This record gives sequence, structure tokens and C-alpha cells, in this order.
Amino acid sequence: MSVGKTIKTTVFNMLKRLDKIRFRGQRTDVFLDLGDSPNTSDTECSEEILMKPRPSLEMKDTEELQDPAGPGTLTMPAAAIQDYQRAETDRLNDLKGHLEIALLEKHFLQEELRKLREETNIDTLKQDLEKERSKRLVLEQKLNLDQKETMYSWLQAWLYNRFGAYIGDFRFQPEENTVEPEEPLSAKRLTENMRRLKRGAKPVINFKRNLFALSSWQSVYTSAFAFIIYMNAAWHGWAIPMFIFLAILRLSLNYLISRGWRIQWSIVPGVSEPVEAPKEDLTVSEKFQLVLDVAQKAQNLFGKMADVLEKIKNLFMWVHPEITRKLYVGLWVALICSCLIPYKLMGFMIGLYAGIKFFLIDFMFRSCPKLRDKYDTPHIIWTSLPTDPQLKERGGATLSRWVRLKLYIYYSLPCGISLEEQTGRAYNTKKGAFHEVFNLSGDERPLAVCENGWRCCLINRDRKSPTDYIRNGVLFVTENYLCFESSSCRSNSSKKNKVIKLIDITDIQKYKVLSVLPGSGMGISIATPSTQKPLVFGAMIHRDEAFEAIFTQYTKKVTMTTATNPET
Repeated sequence: MSVGKTIKTTVFNMLKRLDKIRFRGQRTDVFLDLGDSPNTSDTECSEEILMKPRPSLEMKDTEELQDPAGPGTLTMPAAAIQDYQRAETDRLNDLKGHLEIALLEKHFLQEELRKLREETNIDTLKQDLEKERSKRLVLEQKLNLDQKETMYSWLQAWLYNRFGAYIGDFRFQPEENTVEPEEPLSAKRLTENMRRLKRGAKPVINFKRNLFALSSWQSVYTSAFAFIIYMNAAWHGWAIPMFIFLAILRLSLNYLISRGWRIQWSIVPGVSEPVEAPKEDLTVSEKFQLVLDVAQKAQNLFGKMADVLEKIKNLFMWVHPEITRKLYVGLWVALICSCLIPYKLMGFMIGLYAGIKFFLIDFMFRSCPKLRDKYDTPHIIWTSLPTDPQLKERGGATLSRWVRLKLYIYYSLPCGISLEEQTGRAYNTKKGAFHEVFNLSGDERPLAVCENGWRCCLINRDRKSPTDYIRNGVLFVTENYLCFESSSCRSNSSKKNKVIKLIDITDIQKYKVLSVLPGSGMGISIATPSTQKPLVFGAMIHRDEAFEAIFTQYTKKVTMTTATNPET
């Protein structure tokens, strides 16, 4: 009886201990903080179990071991009790092993938790969590805005994909100034460019020739046929469609010619010009002559173009007031007519006048030059328009009366310095006194602008010998003379020096000795009655300054002479 009670008590204590280890405190679904759980050893647990036995379990097990017939009677045999004790012992051993494992796991978990608490900062985690929450709120707001602007963004994307390439072409960008490299001067390249220009201008020249042939009635049948067709088209208002049809016809013929068709039609019979084969090996003289020929052609071509442009410029700049006044009145008449007359009637009138003018009036004017010089207004206006060189020649050759009067009054005024004071200074050259070297009077002296003279070379084209043809020296200008002192003169005699009276000069202008060189030249050409060809003072570094001084003194002298002797 005492053995059985002991066994039962031990079993109950073990069960209670296991139950207390598994569930410490209240049973909740949430785990309690490990810091609140007591760290007890196996001995403490055994003491608590021994101090607080479970009475309900003890009474239940006691009732199972007692005889149901009555209390105090044990009906189980001794073998059964031993087996029961042995089973309970095994059970206790198993429980003990599980308990030890559970205690070890608890110890390891506590260590891991402690390490995690040391390594992890809860405040930092909370701050990061708050940041993530704020980001999530911002993203949600953006998502809501994006959902509202979905239609707008889709439309914008569609427009960009559709018209983005075209809109990008209208972006303003800074202009790039690209400087094209200039090619060096080459005779072969210059000749090739002139030939290219000639080939490029050939269709325009042929078209101009055909129009001139129609207007001049070189082929009577062709001109009459063209005149009838044009007047009929102008009468019915089909002039513009007719010109468009002719342009389409011309392009169609050019297409057939480019495809290999041999179509040649022209009012003017074509003149085959000989084509010179380019020479590969040229001597130095041939190359120089070739450059001169090409430069001459370019000079003439550029001169014609410059004349046309200068005439147009002078027409609009009132250089010739009488001619520009006609243009001005004509423009006002055209403006009033365009405002009052219907455009259909105006086109009809202009078309008829153009046909009559082109086919009949121009033919009469070409056949009768005197009639043209009197009544052909466009021809008279065009030929009367001056170019810039013509204006310069007119201004230099003749001075108006009021200009002459002003110059005479200006230069006749008394100066603050007397003649004695002006002539008191002695001007000397390298070979002696100035008036002695040139055999002049004592009051002749160089002007202030040329006290030291201008270095130059005198080219006398009337002389044949090389020593007389070109002479180096210094040029001076005085109030009455133009003096050239030759540097080759060994004595004080003035045999090789040159003295020219300003009133004897018939023409003075700037001169370019070598036309093939770039620039405007470095020479001055002076013509006198005593020389067949003008004298040239070349290789002057200060050519423009010398020309202005000489021309001003020459004008002053001529004006004073004209004022004193009107007959002269």
C-alpha cells in the first residue's frame, strides 16, 4: 500500500512538473516576454512540484487502483504491480529526457533573443517603419493622380508619337557659321570653272537667242504662228495656262532627251563651237597666258554684271532724278489702276500689250535705230542710267559752277601765316635745295603732306630703253608743280628729274600696273599733252594718300586758273 502511494505520488509530481514547464503562468495565444519568465533550474521546479501536489489527479488515480466493490481492498496481483511500476519508470525516464531537451532549447532561445536585442535597435526600426509608411502614403497619392491623368497622358503620348518628329524640326537652334576652305589659285582649276560657267549658262543663252529670234522675225512662219497663238490665248484669257503648258512641254522634251532620244529643235540654227581638248603638259609661258585669258574673260563678265547691278541701284537711289521720277510716276499710275480696274481686265490689257510690244514694237525699234533712240522709253532709261565709274569720271572731270565758286572763295581767303613766313623754311632733298634740284623759283616747296616725298618708280611708256623706261625715285607735289626726283641722278643737274605743271595735266586717275594681281593697284596715271601715253608712278605704298593730295591740289589750281581766266 505504501509502495503504490509512493509511485503514484512520483508520477503525479512528474506530470505536474512537466505541465508547469510547458505552461508557465497563464495560457495565452501570444507568447509572453522572455524577460518576465523566471529562470529556474530543475531543482527549483522539483521543489515547487513537491510543495504543491495536484489533489484532483491523485484522487482520480487512487480511485482507479482501488477495488470498485469497496474501499481498502486491492485486487491487483503483485506481477501486475511490478509491471506497472516498470512502465511508470520507463515513462519517467522518457519524460526526464524530453524535459532536459526542452530546457536546453529554452536556454539556446534565450541566448539568441539576448543577442538579437543587443544587435537590433528598436527605435531605428520604428523610424524606418514610419518613413516607409509616409512613402507608401505618397505613392498612393501619386497613384491616385496618375489614375486621374491617365487619359491626358495617353493623349499626350499619342500626340508626341504622331507629331513629335515634326515638332522637333521647329526647335530654335543657334546658327552655325561654317567657313568654307578656300582653294589655292590654280590655272587648271580656274579654266575648268570658266568652262563650267559657260556650260551652265548655255541653256539660258539659247533661250534668250530663241526669244530674240522670235521678236526679230528671223523665221517669218514661226514668228507669225507664235504671234497668232499668243494673241488668241491672251484674247481668251489663257496666257498663263499657255506658259504653264509650254513649261510642261519643255520638261517632257528634256526627259525624252535624257532617256536617249535625239530631239533637236531651235528657232536659231545651232552653231557648233570647237571644243579644245585640255592639255596636260603646259609650259610656264602657256600657263601664264592661259591665266591671263581666263582672267580677262572673268573681268569682262564681272564687269557686265557689275554694270547691271549698279544701274539698278542708281535707278532706285535717285542718282539720276529725271529717270527715277519717271519710274516713280509709273508706279503711282500702276497702283491707281490696280485699285480701280478689275484684275481680269488688267490681265487682258497687259497680255495684249506684251504681245504687241514683243512681236511688233521691238521689231520696229530694232529695224529703225533712230526711232528707237527717240521713242523706246525702257531703252532710253537703261542706256541713260550711269554706273559708279561713270559717275566718278563725271565728278572728277567737271565741277559744277557753285562748287568751283566755293573752292575759289575757300582757297582765296588769307591765311594767318604770311608768304614770307611760309617760305622762310628751307626744304632740301638728298642732293641739295629743293628749288635748285628742280630749277624752280625759291618760293616753291613741297606740301606739308609730302615733306619727305613718296617713294615710287616712274614708268615712261614713250621711252624704249630700259634705263629710261623705269626709274626709281621720290615724288613731290607743290602748289604749282608735280616733281619727281630720280635716285639714279649722280649730279645736281635735273636731266633725269621730271617736273610737270599741274595745269598741264589732262587726266589723273588711279592705275593698276599688273591687272592679274589682286587689289586695286599701287600706281597713279597722269596724262599730259607732251606725252603720247600717260606717265605711271607705280609701286607707291601710300598711293591713296598721294592721289588725294595731288588731285586736291590739281583741282584747286584748275579752279583758281578758271576763275582768273574764264577764257582759258
